[in-house]
Amino acid sequence: MAILGTTILSAEAQQQDKNNSPLFEDEKIVIWNNDKAPHSNGLTGEAYYASPYRLVNTTKAVMYIYHADKAKATGQSVVICPGGGYAKLSMDQEGYMMAQWLAENGITGIVLEYRLPNGHKEVPLEDAVEAIRIVRKKAKKWGLDPAKVGIMGFSAGGHLAACASNIPAVEDRPNFSILYYPVLVAGSFSSHKGSFRNLLGKKHSAKEADEYSMEKCVSENTPPTILILSDDDTTVPAAGAAIYYAQLRYYGVKAAMYVFPEGGHGWGNYAKFSYQKEWQHLLLRWLGELK
Repeated sequence: MAILGTTILSAEAQQQDKNNSPLFEDEKIVIWNNDKAPHSNGLTGEAYYASPYRLVNTTKAVMYIYHADKAKATGQSVVICPGGGYAKLSMDQEGYMMAQWLAENGITGIVLEYRLPNGHKEVPLEDAVEAIRIVRKKAKKWGLDPAKVGIMGFSAGGHLAACASNIPAVEDRPNFSILYYPVLVAGSFSSHKGSFRNLLGKKHSAKEADEYSMEKCVSENTPPTILILSDDDTTVPAAGAAIYYAQLRYYGVKAAMYVFPEGGHGWGNYAKFSYQKEWQHLLLRWLGELK
């Protein structure tokens, strides 16, 4: 098998790389590009890695599918939105590494390479909504339950996942939401101003920020949600997630929140996060208890 044009790998090497490279997804679907999508982000050219696994200049929405281990399949699937402040996509620990782990545990993981907003607020959300629609359309073919399609997001990707859980028509929302150290609340000490600036533009108004401040968008139609955080996160303080959690409970939404004492920001599925096994156990238990 030829990889990157020239290198021939043994079967053993291929399997090793499959555990470490996003090139080995089971299936790939290009949703659309700027010309065919409802809105354009104004960027041109092809996406590229500005640093290892940090993707920028995304002008196409792409789904990378990692199918569930059939022996453990639960029928659940998760669309994964990597973080990166809406300026880049962290495709490793918040992307394919998570998708592979989900697949190993019977849950189909779909990494979403969404188009970065570049000040065009509609763009990432329409990519996420279309990805959810596609998963539901493909559910029978992929052995999935169309009523068990979730979304997962990290940091700014967590904001996107929360947007998808609150803004679209109810039938286009995910069935559950998994948020890691998410950007949620605008205009406060717990905000991440860079994410809102990249999403809404440098000169956005306070009203626009309020429209995308997720605690103000929660309703009884928000899907069940789990939040996973670190108390010492200084990039996106956990207090914002606590505000969102309070709103979820106010509206009677099934929710759980776990705040680990340390770890900072951006750990995703890295083994170096000392509470990796704990959050994995808690998430799988929560997913297993969903009705």
